[in-house]
Amino acid sequence: MEKIRVLVVDDSAVVRKVFSEELSKEADIEVVGTAPDPYVARDRIVKLKPDVITLDVEMPRMDGITFLRKLMKHYPLPVIIVSSLTRKGGALALEAIDSGAVEVVCKPGEAYSVGDMSVQLAEKIRAAARVRVRKHTVAPTAVATGVVSSRLSLAESTNKVIAIGASTGGTEALKRVLMQFSPTIPGIMVVQHMPAKFTASFAERLDELCQIRVKEACDGDSVVPGTALIAPGNYHMVMRRSGARYYVQVKTGPLVCHQRPAVDVLFNSVAAYGGANAIGVILTGMGRDGAQGMMKMKEAGAKNIAQDEKSCVVFGMPKEAIDAGGVDEVVPLDGIPRRVAKFL
Repeated sequence: MEKIRVLVVDDSAVVRKVFSEELSKEADIEVVGTAPDPYVARDRIVKLKPDVITLDVEMPRMDGITFLRKLMKHYPLPVIIVSSLTRKGGALALEAIDSGAVEVVCKPGEAYSVGDMSVQLAEKIRAAARVRVRKHTVAPTAVATGVVSSRLSLAESTNKVIAIGASTGGTEALKRVLMQFSPTIPGIMVVQHMPAKFTASFAERLDELCQIRVKEACDGDSVVPGTALIAPGNYHMVMRRSGARYYVQVKTGPLVCHQRPAVDVLFNSVAAYGGANAIGVILTGMGRDGAQGMMKMKEAGAKNIAQDEKSCVVFGMPKEAIDAGGVDEVVPLDGIPRRVAKFL
């Protein structure tokens, strides 16, 4: 089996050592080198020809974002951003994804043990190795278009809900889907595989771009029309019902499919409490998180949509859901909002 060749770029000798030691335990991954800054990394990329790079965003001499933009323009490679678990780190990580990075992972610390980080990093490296990276330039941000507009007004009721799951490539996919919805859309719940702190910055950015309200979910938030709730990083999110009111519970718990938050956790709860009033959407991502939960949703009467292979960054999660039999329709990314409207 040919191993995935990884270059670790980080100014911290401790991080370089930890990443190298942990990744060496994986049979299909090989750390071919490390670099303390982008200048050294540039030479080692040319010499070692890695398949994937892990890149710190805060480094001396040249910051990671600047280096990433140069790399994506002249020598595009799959890049996983490594960031500190802070609000600033979350904002920088999102800027890096806009600049062409395919994944983000946080450094081990109080919230993430070395063991948890290692499992997630290995999975993200496997996902990144499958991404077809193209030359990337930062494009102007589009404005919300509201294609799915007032014809959804009849669906303005808490008895309709939409549950969305995404992973690798999902930040851009979610933006393109949510920007198409108008404030008349039923309440939306989203699980995007992303570390803690980063989800707050992600939600704020989407809220600025979309016509609907987007926020990081808090325990007890109501699921209401015109609002999308993003599951907080490192917490599972489940839907509950009290009379006619849907609301979310945010809680800790074991990793599911190596993830917290996990799509399966959300989808299983939507199957139990939403039934035929729910629509499920599974977007780009590696692994099988969401497949079992989407099947449960279909069995409960929900209508489910999967993103098609051509428009996915990684056709892992949608494929698993399709193969499991839980998907009603397979749709290109930009066609998903209209298909949601059709089901409504």
